[in-house]
Amino acid sequence: MLWRETHSDPAFRRAALEGLRQYQGAERAERPAPVPASGRSGHAKLLHYGTAGTKGPPVILIPSLINPPHILDLAPDNSLARYLAENGHDAHLLDWGPYDPAHAGLTLGGHVERILKPMLQALDRPPILVGYCLGGTIATAAAAILPIAGLVTIAAPWEFAAFPSKAHEDLAALWAQWEPVCAQLGYVPMEVLQSGFWAIDPTRTIRKYADFGMLPPEAPQRRAFIQLEDWANQGEPLTFGAGAELMELLYGANVTALGQWEVGGVVVQPPIALPCPTLTVASTRDLIVPEACSPEAATRLALDMGHVGMIVGHRARRQLWEPLSQWLSMIVSEC
Repeated sequence: MLWRETHSDPAFRRAALEGLRQYQGAERAERPAPVPASGRSGHAKLLHYGTAGTKGPPVILIPSLINPPHILDLAPDNSLARYLAENGHDAHLLDWGPYDPAHAGLTLGGHVERILKPMLQALDRPPILVGYCLGGTIATAAAAILPIAGLVTIAAPWEFAAFPSKAHEDLAALWAQWEPVCAQLGYVPMEVLQSGFWAIDPTRTIRKYADFGMLPPEAPQRRAFIQLEDWANQGEPLTFGAGAELMELLYGANVTALGQWEVGGVVVQPPIALPCPTLTVASTRDLIVPEACSPEAATRLALDMGHVGMIVGHRARRQLWEPLSQWLSMIVSEC
């Protein structure tokens, strides 16, 4: 991809390669201090950031199955999970854990039934679910089969027909190429999915490394770039069952928006159909999950921020964290 995007600009190619070299060799800051687990289900666990006895329902942050969960706890000074806890919410973060070969056939719905459901049932009261990206779609499925106090989806795909036609074509071609290999492996390597993300805007993918290489050594943006890129280039593989369902039924057949997605014998409805308070947060310039793909909810918040920027960008605290905390506090006051 780098060769293709820079074939007519050798200087751009050199700058991108130099940025990549610097990124690979840079020192890494320590991850935030670990927090205790409040629940487990197989290899998955709930990390507890809040304080026991906090007024109001537990707030369960559900990340995507793609990439690690720590995008919601990226750094001590850049952590949605820690911010919510510091502002009086009983915050928990779901860590899906490592890939288990015994679960190769586990679908997205299977993750809800076999991993998420037992964790939520073990809580002492119905929680508020806050799902990011595919985690929002999964949280919506959990809300269909369990009593919950509220649901928030952030940059969550639901109306898959609203993705640009080129994105559909590229993903279909990607899956046609890799499905036989993934079926044999029993999982979908993260690198397969990552290549699909790169294809959305390949020039930007190359440009960000070139720009990084030109930053002064002491620039604070360097640390932020390294933290974010390390997260984006890490992640456990998807089970083959989850990958096939994502590619064939959600992206391919749009079963969520058409009311044809069943989990636990229940048809999963959009958030707006739930009897509890619901909030959808979408981005007006999200290339990974465009605004039109987000589900309907009782309340909607549209942000002029990118897919990841809305979670960890320099404006995230003001534009997302604070409004989300206020919405959660409102739900607590009504409970």
